[in-house]
Amino acid sequence: MRTVGAEAAEVVGERRRLLNVAYRLLGSVSEAEDAVQDAYARWYGLPRSRQAEILSPGAWLTTVTGRICLDLLGSARARRERYVGAWLPEPLPDRAEWEPTGGADPADQIVLDESVATAFLVVLESMTPAERVAFVLHDVFRYPFAEIAEVLGRTPAACKQLAASARRRVSAARAPMTTTGQAEVVRSVKEAWESKDIAALVGLLDPAAVMTADGGGMVGTVLRPVEGGARIAEYMVAISDRAPGLELLERSVSGGPGLVARRDGVVATVASFEVSDGRVTRIWVVRNPEKLRPWVREG
Repeated sequence: MRTVGAEAAEVVGERRRLLNVAYRLLGSVSEAEDAVQDAYARWYGLPRSRQAEILSPGAWLTTVTGRICLDLLGSARARRERYVGAWLPEPLPDRAEWEPTGGADPADQIVLDESVATAFLVVLESMTPAERVAFVLHDVFRYPFAEIAEVLGRTPAACKQLAASARRRVSAARAPMTTTGQAEVVRSVKEAWESKDIAALVGLLDPAAVMTADGGGMVGTVLRPVEGGARIAEYMVAISDRAPGLELLERSVSGGPGLVARRDGVVATVASFEVSDGRVTRIWVVRNPEKLRPWVREG
């Protein structure tokens, strides 16, 4: 029989896993943290007798967190219709490169793997809320469909169909990526950008490359994607001309090679890249200050 202390430790120990689930469902560190805190508040709000009846507090917390995220995903669609410009998921820093400032930062607890890559999260954004929940819980975290059915309020068979539909979306959208040499390509982009070498940038960018920027209406940036390697190269150089003193740093962004632009010691932009056959095919640029909070510790 579990002691009260052991049960409490088990409940608290679920937080890291729940944050990882919630971030992949929501694409936002702050929203993931809020969802997990809400789930814990509901747990601690249960009478002690009800808690004792729950055989697996971890499964209960996962179900509640999943339902909270499902509701948030539904309302997020309406919010993002009012969002100024493109909406991108929050980029994550590699915690090994930052010194903690005290306290537990939720970004420090999120495991960096391909399921948090910007390219992957952008595909998840194209799914319905139910598809996203079914796919993330099953394909990323390996939850059985019987448990996912509890989250979605559907049959296990229906959840299996949702995950299959989501899987098709991923297969259709995912470009053949070249991980080998990706860091070298990003480094070359940095060097060409710093030297304002348009020709070199054009050579590094796929002719059909697309750059998407997220400023959230809080800072200046393009509101629509910039399409074409030549146009992107010209835009990048124009940014350098308008922002003297901009410092570019190679950093891990959501688990992959990326660039951070810093001005006067403050992180202003975080960019992640998709590389295929030695050329950049997609660039995602986040400038919304609210989405750069995990990066304020950058030194």
